[in-house]
Amino acid sequence: MTATVIVLRDKKGNRRAEGAKTLIEYAYQRLRRDILGGALPPRGKLRIEHLRGRYEIGSSTLREALTLLVADALVVSEGQRGFRVAPISLEDLQDVTRMRKMMECLALRDSIERGDDQWEAGILAAHHRLSRIEERLSDGAEAMAESWENRNDLFHKALISACTSRRILHFRDILYHQSERYRRFSLMSGPGGRDIHGEHRAIMDATLARDAAVACRLVEEHMDKTLAAMAPLLAAAP
Repeated sequence: MTATVIVLRDKKGNRRAEGAKTLIEYAYQRLRRDILGGALPPRGKLRIEHLRGRYEIGSSTLREALTLLVADALVVSEGQRGFRVAPISLEDLQDVTRMRKMMECLALRDSIERGDDQWEAGILAAHHRLSRIEERLSDGAEAMAESWENRNDLFHKALISACTSRRILHFRDILYHQSERYRRFSLMSGPGGRDIHGEHRAIMDATLARDAAVACRLVEEHMDKTLAAMAPLLAAAP
């Protein structure tokens, strides 16, 4: 069976660099971006007829894209009643953070033990790219949230890229992306006195020094600070 494709073009009609994508992937990315950015708020009802008008995409394609987002824990299926944006809560963030710390440190310890010169170079390059955008966060965190998230993801992946366990990396990736909404809300609410750039630098330095104990402690503290920043906001949420 041949997949239906859509060619994305800019306002001048030129084909975009990302080329052709399946309609389902296109719908998935649009919905995911709006959920993460808050345009589709937590607990909000995802009515197919409304989404069709919003995205100009067919019903069956939207349902398949929403099913993919259920697997990402960003959407909840309500059976015959349709779909709803997954809620956010302090209890959920606490659970995700606890599991993330376990998976992240398992992967990081393995990477520190096995990483080579190429692994070290990848960490330095990813940190440099992340640093460039973190220097400009004060100019408007909301406008840079997606770019920052992409580079933050690449930096943390570089740290653990020498890990040899596919299962650890798989579950780590699931937990990382389940915490993405919380990181974005934390970023857009302001740094709150945090030196995020300094935290990343310290994690990198300890990792490159092959000090697994310090590196893991810093990673755990890094996640706990996001949890602490979000706790008052989530506790006050209805």
